[in-house]
Amino acid sequence: MTDPIQLETEPNGIATLTIARPEKKNAMTFEMLAEFTRVVKQAGDDDAVRVLIVTGVPGAFCAGTDLSDLDSVPGKQRGLRGRADERSKWWPLVECLKPVIGAIDGPAVGMGAEFSSQCDVRIATPRARFAWNFAHRGLVPDTGAGTWLLPKLVGLPNALRLLYSGDFLTAEAALEMGYVAQIVEPAQLADAARAEAERFLLGSPFSLRRIKALTYAGLTRDVDDHMQAHTEALRECFGSDDHQEGVRSFLERRRPRFTGH
Repeated sequence: MTDPIQLETEPNGIATLTIARPEKKNAMTFEMLAEFTRVVKQAGDDDAVRVLIVTGVPGAFCAGTDLSDLDSVPGKQRGLRGRADERSKWWPLVECLKPVIGAIDGPAVGMGAEFSSQCDVRIATPRARFAWNFAHRGLVPDTGAGTWLLPKLVGLPNALRLLYSGDFLTAEAALEMGYVAQIVEPAQLADAARAEAERFLLGSPFSLRRIKALTYAGLTRDVDDHMQAHTEALRECFGSDDHQEGVRSFLERRRPRFTGH
């Protein structure tokens, strides 16, 4: 059988995580979710990975939790995937301190919609559609991204309409809301995601890790706490090899060769 969670890393540092369970539209079992979380952390910890693309097999991103798998455990006996403070278990893509690009073709429903929200950038095809249908199952958005990240991405009224109704959001409507960055044809999706990733490869990995951490943490900090973290990150950058290389390469009029240190 094909491994339903696949990770491939190119020599240039672009890694692609593919959810590959086409017969179920990439619906997640408990086992798949654990492996997905593990592989995302592996990519985040690997210095050879500089940008992570998350995608599915053609025609599907992730249809959410496999309800037949979920139904195998009685509701009152189901445990949470972790404690509230174990964010890497709930928000693996946010906690991955590498840029994460979602390349979305087909349905991203339930948990799939949640994972799309956790990506830093989303590129979709016309076949992409998103639904936070948790209210139809007697649930709240399962990772917490729908009630915390989604309003920040599309605005409070748009988020609440999507969460209350469970309606599908088309790719075109998602583009209008700014939820997706661009729409491309399915045959061009992989190339478009790779082109986006290549733009991020021009930056220092040392800087990008800190930019992502500061940006997400800044959503809940007051400005004084944010500036305390900012000045510490800036001090670290001044002492980094990547900063020295960034200045030197500019003066020498060449592309920088960053090491992430």
